Amino acid sequence: MENTGIEIALKSVEDIGKAAEQILIYAAARKTFALTGDLGAGKTTLIQAICHLIGVQENVTSPTFSIVNEYTYFDKSGAEQIFRHLDLYRLKSIEEALNIGIEDVLYNDQYCFIEWPDIIKPLLPEDVVKINISILNDSSRKILIL
Repeated sequence: MENTGIEIALKSVEDIGKAAEQILIYAAARKTFALTGDLGAGKTTLIQAICHLIGVQENVTSPTFSIVNEYTYFDKSGAEQIFRHLDLYRLKSIEEALNIGIEDVLYNDQYCFIEWPDIIKPLLPEDVVKINISILNDSSRKILIL
């Protein structure tokens, strides 16, 4: 049976924690996420909330210029894990993504959240969790998860 996705309405940024919880529950064992939405929609804010939920202690910031940020956290068994946050906005081609080792990042057992994933669409795993954030007004958003 195919998963049909869920829609989450956020009335304000205070609702982001509950949305992050729902996304992790929906994803189950899947750990690669592709986030789309306009500039300012809240992609990085959502990733920050998810990082907080799983136990990342570091300050989570947008990797706009570095392209990849890595954070560490400890899973339920106490093992140290890596959380990768990618922002591919500045990439011009799939070749650039391949040159930075994107396939190693996409195909492992670590969390990987990708903002602006369209340039690497052909490389994304089949089970990627797709998240689209739409701006409804200044403080409310619609999150569609597939």
